[in-house]
Amino acid sequence: MTARPDLVVVGAGVVGAASAYFATLAGLRVLVLDRGHVAGGTSSRGEGNLLVSDKEAGPELDLALLSQRIWREELGEFGPLWEFDSKGGVIVAATPASAEALTGLTAGQRASGVTAVDLDAADLPEYEPFLSRAMVAGAYYPQDAQLQPMLAAAHLLRLARLRGADVRTGTEVTGLLRDGERVTGVRTPRGDVAAGAVLNAAGPWGGAFAALAGVRLPVLPRRGFVLVTEPLPPTVRHKVYAAEYVGDVASSDAALQTSPVVEGTESGTILIGASRERVGFDSTLSPHVLGALAANALALFPSLAGVRALRAYCGFRPYCPDHLPVIGPDPRAPGLWHACGHEGAGIGLAAGTGWLLAQAMTGRNTDLDLGPFAPERFDSATTGEG
Repeated sequence: MTARPDLVVVGAGVVGAASAYFATLAGLRVLVLDRGHVAGGTSSRGEGNLLVSDKEAGPELDLALLSQRIWREELGEFGPLWEFDSKGGVIVAATPASAEALTGLTAGQRASGVTAVDLDAADLPEYEPFLSRAMVAGAYYPQDAQLQPMLAAAHLLRLARLRGADVRTGTEVTGLLRDGERVTGVRTPRGDVAAGAVLNAAGPWGGAFAALAGVRLPVLPRRGFVLVTEPLPPTVRHKVYAAEYVGDVASSDAALQTSPVVEGTESGTILIGASRERVGFDSTLSPHVLGALAANALALFPSLAGVRALRAYCGFRPYCPDHLPVIGPDPRAPGLWHACGHEGAGIGLAAGTGWLLAQAMTGRNTDLDLGPFAPERFDSATTGEG
């Protein structure tokens, strides 16, 4: 790219890739920079879920529904490239109290446009034949889906390059160019790059990147582990998780939380989660957490007893205290935009995030109000976070 870019995207994960693609589609000249490689951070350490089932009514669910539409319609022709799988999801409840809470959740979600089918104990084997018969109720979500996030990031950036974008990996942004308060570009070891705007798509490092501009974003890493089993015959048909998982997603507790999440893959392996804890960027393997994940999975699928775990990995979700991503321009540093803080929902929300940013950056009306996602919302809030 020889001309000055209209936009420098910092971060080549799925959120940055989707933002770059839709910006190029809107006619902007785009440069993507990443200190590592494509999808080298959070995007390579998750399960690739596109979920509406784990979100209560509100702005995040609205964004999830928009993003579902973008993934399926605007990007639908490319779905095979990133192994888009409209597998659906099933939430299960093991107690009457959990079942009652689940009924309240589905009612609110349906009012917001989610398709949620309430299930009783007798219905569950039809959806998941190997599920524990101890479950008393559930809900089926046909809109839940899955994709391969590393493929999605790589192909979205390839498509952006076909429209003129430039992608440079192994290039760390060490500072920002300023003209007064305005951000006018980035500094890198390979030289300064002037730009019309800079987008912070740095995932769990989003808070540290914002600090380069002297603004506060309380985006912190929240660690999670995943167990991967040996390949099995078809065992788990959907993404299946306990009703308590929804509460864990919405929790701000820094301590360890685990709730059972089990899903199959095309290759036959089973992915087992989920854990959440704020321990900084400590990637030390935790046998205690892995044991808890295995025990939780057996509570849902007793047939997994004796199945070997082939490997385990961890990643860092970009956590925000109010559990909403940060999307939009930062009035505290004009020229700086943000697309971070999506926690564990970044894969699913990436398409909607990029779509909305492209609309806003080109002066169009956005399909959703960006107010709830505004970066300056933390200035007047007491979050207790760093």
